[in-house]
Amino acid sequence: MNRFEIVTPLDVPHASQLLAAPHHAALAGGVDLLDLLKQGIAAPTAVVNLKGLRGMDAIEPDGRGGVRIGALVKLREVAADPLLCDRYAAVAEAAAQAATPQVRNLATVGGNLLQRPRCWYFRNPDVKCLKKGGERCYALGGLNRYHAILSGGPSFIVHPSNLAPALIAFGASVKLAGAAGERTIGLEQFFILPKADPARENVLAPGEVLVAVTIPAPAPGARSTYIEAREKQSFDWPLVSVAAMVARGGARRVSDVRVVMGAVAPIPWRSHEAEALLRGAHLDGEVAARAADAALKDAVPLSDNAYKVPIAKALVRRAILRAGGIEEPG
Repeated sequence: MNRFEIVTPLDVPHASQLLAAPHHAALAGGVDLLDLLKQGIAAPTAVVNLKGLRGMDAIEPDGRGGVRIGALVKLREVAADPLLCDRYAAVAEAAAQAATPQVRNLATVGGNLLQRPRCWYFRNPDVKCLKKGGERCYALGGLNRYHAILSGGPSFIVHPSNLAPALIAFGASVKLAGAAGERTIGLEQFFILPKADPARENVLAPGEVLVAVTIPAPAPGARSTYIEAREKQSFDWPLVSVAAMVARGGARRVSDVRVVMGAVAPIPWRSHEAEALLRGAHLDGEVAARAADAALKDAVPLSDNAYKVPIAKALVRRAILRAGGIEEPG
């Protein structure tokens, strides 16, 4: 690990100014940054300590029926917040299932959304993969058990965030602050595919700080859930995760719906195909199963990860039914 200095900014504009300098890295919870430092992937000359910045550490109503979550809010706070548990259950459930209690006590909302890929080739300091300026993604033709089955290539990473699918299921947006001022962008548009730029995972510009996440008011009668499958229940990332939001109107038909998968694509993967099939339908097990098939119809597994397809279908079906208030048969 290289030597570096720690700098504490006075406010968000000062933090943005510091982070715009070359080889400066942001520190919030520090969970992912510490890994990157130890693995030799990050070698900053200065670490900008964001802890303590005002306006970034609270969960509060946004004044328009929604809720604003500061980027420095801890995952344990998200999991336990009464407002989130009541109106945005999938978000609270996603935070509660992230990693371990010890990590949830440190990890922040912003850090969870901005964590780098967990691909073992990317994390290996001796491998110069495509994401690190190399010429190839070693997962293609290599060990790819945990890699993408949807929209992969030229890099086959998967997005590791637990929170992102649940937040996108509610149409959340993020507030960014940088030298050019503040801007707000939908979280679904915040993440970018390797096809756009294999070296990046999001549109955060140099010096920009993720300040907060805003979730709009849920649709009338909306229910939601977050489900994930892991190899083990200790410190681990999901093999597949699914967040679903379902609102049902007259004749118990689906009036609004979002289905978002995690750990299956380089970005949180929203299935517009499944949503189109569900919208206006009378929800039951058969419709949910057809929606799950539609969500995975474009899956292209690699040599070692075809197992993800049936797991994803099962989780999508279960999430849709659970969010729709229907108990799955059996």
